[in-house]
Amino acid sequence: MEENDCKANKTTPTSEILDVVMGCVMNYIEDPKDRDAVSLVCHRWNELDALTRKHVTIALCYTTKPERLRKRFSHLASLKLKGKPRAAMFNLIPDHWGGYVRPWVKEIAENFHQLKALHFRRMIVTDSDLKLLARSRGKALDVLKIDRCMGFSTDGLFHVARSCRQLKTLFLEESSIEEKDGAWLHELAISNTVLEILNFYMIDLSQVSFQDLELIARNCHSLVSVKINDCEILDLAGFFHIATALEEFCGGSFRSRQDDELDDYSLVRFPPRLCCLGLSYMGRNEMPMVFPFANLLRKLDLLYSMLGTEDHCLLIQRCPNLEVLEARNVIGDRGLEVLARSCKRLKRLRIERGEDEQGMEDEEGVVSQRGLIALAQGCLELEYLAVYVSDITNGALQCIGTYSKNLSDFRLVLLDQVETITDLPLDNGVRALLMGCEKLRRFALYLRPGGLTDVGLGYIGHYSPKIRWMLLGYVGETNAGLLEFSRGCPSLQKLEMRGCFFSEHALAAAVLQLTSLRYLWVQGYRSTPDGRDLVAMARPYWNIEFIPATVMNGHAGDENIIVEQPAQVLAYYSLAGPRTDFPDTVIPLNRST
Repeated sequence: MEENDCKANKTTPTSEILDVVMGCVMNYIEDPKDRDAVSLVCHRWNELDALTRKHVTIALCYTTKPERLRKRFSHLASLKLKGKPRAAMFNLIPDHWGGYVRPWVKEIAENFHQLKALHFRRMIVTDSDLKLLARSRGKALDVLKIDRCMGFSTDGLFHVARSCRQLKTLFLEESSIEEKDGAWLHELAISNTVLEILNFYMIDLSQVSFQDLELIARNCHSLVSVKINDCEILDLAGFFHIATALEEFCGGSFRSRQDDELDDYSLVRFPPRLCCLGLSYMGRNEMPMVFPFANLLRKLDLLYSMLGTEDHCLLIQRCPNLEVLEARNVIGDRGLEVLARSCKRLKRLRIERGEDEQGMEDEEGVVSQRGLIALAQGCLELEYLAVYVSDITNGALQCIGTYSKNLSDFRLVLLDQVETITDLPLDNGVRALLMGCEKLRRFALYLRPGGLTDVGLGYIGHYSPKIRWMLLGYVGETNAGLLEFSRGCPSLQKLEMRGCFFSEHALAAAVLQLTSLRYLWVQGYRSTPDGRDLVAMARPYWNIEFIPATVMNGHAGDENIIVEQPAQVLAYYSLAGPRTDFPDTVIPLNRST
């Protein structure tokens, strides 16, 4: 009898062993796509995924409801939530389109007791939202990112600073904040001793005190990254002296000074570990202050500098360990050639459009196929490339496909500065790039009429087996090109298009053929007044929102002009059904419309 009992105790059901094993394995599965695949195997694995998943990203806040998220993943430690479409960053979405954070904050306050990291992006956040969040989650929250959001003031930040004393990251970059005073930063300085990352970059906050920055550096010994608004560099000398652990700094400013006063900047000593730098409004006279430690820099942000092409060349050749560079197209082809020779470890390059270069004294301040060819041949470790070009050829795109084998994100915009482009259409170059860069997951191509034929659009569909996000502008010629494109792209989940030649019927047919598509935004197509032909893409769980063409007042220099905003459509899968907070500018579409 005792022997039988002993055998029974030693026998464990296979299902229990599997649960233990999978419980251990789940903690090592971090990729969301892998998690999703595992959760579909059986009901029990779905439960294990729910119990062990620590982070969720919701790419559009209207795709689900807060209570549904809580029921599915009640043990989340980290949540990223996006509101307005990406086009809002370019002022293409009405301000009050939606994206309110309030229902999510209420659910977080009441039920997500293990949440430690929160990231809101392009959402409408109010002071009362921040006050509720600080009061309910303040003791546990260690990461708060309010990224490109609007609707709140420094009063809301004061509540965060006072209650969230364990914050290691406070990120506010490019948010629209009403400034009432600078008390929020002072409260942060006296209340927090663990801050590691502070970011209020590119925000108009004039009442920030450099003495509070010094106090933060004195109290927070682990401070490694600070990105701020305009603040005279000389006033930050004490901060730099105290913040000995600092690895990244962006912001600052330089006042206009007489030549005999420029030597003052040579007295500024940056922290010894600094390897990521972006000095706003830095000009040729101030640039030498970077030279002593330029060889240590891994990331350099020159987007808001006042440097010319020659200045870029002089600085870049002193940065052999550079891995990330952000600049405007004033860097020119010559700057890219210097970059290709000097920075063999470069992984990410972003070149934005600058101001009207016609008034520049340096005529070399444009980027073309010449610079891109040199870049591809010289920087073989490149993983991300986003660039505005004035000219481009098929050969340059083919060269990128030949040499840039690690490229996972490619974005190219062809500017309209030059009347005649050397080599259009770009069909063969685009095909060669897509065939050569097999790791591509994100792809953007914004051209001009005639830049890509229907054949080239078909190539994009056929040679993009792994691309999940795509932005296309002024590509193709007819509906046939779009339909050919939609027969490919088996992994495409998000598609954004502008300046299209396609009809609503063709858009609807293409959406139905793109089997993995979860999100669509299109502006500037052959629209009907009310978007009625888009209803052909209607299906269960698929929300369609139509924004009719509008006429707005705009400015061109000192002149007031009338700007026509073409019609646009946003469509997306949602388990929450149609949203209820539509503004007057948005028309929901369904089969009964």
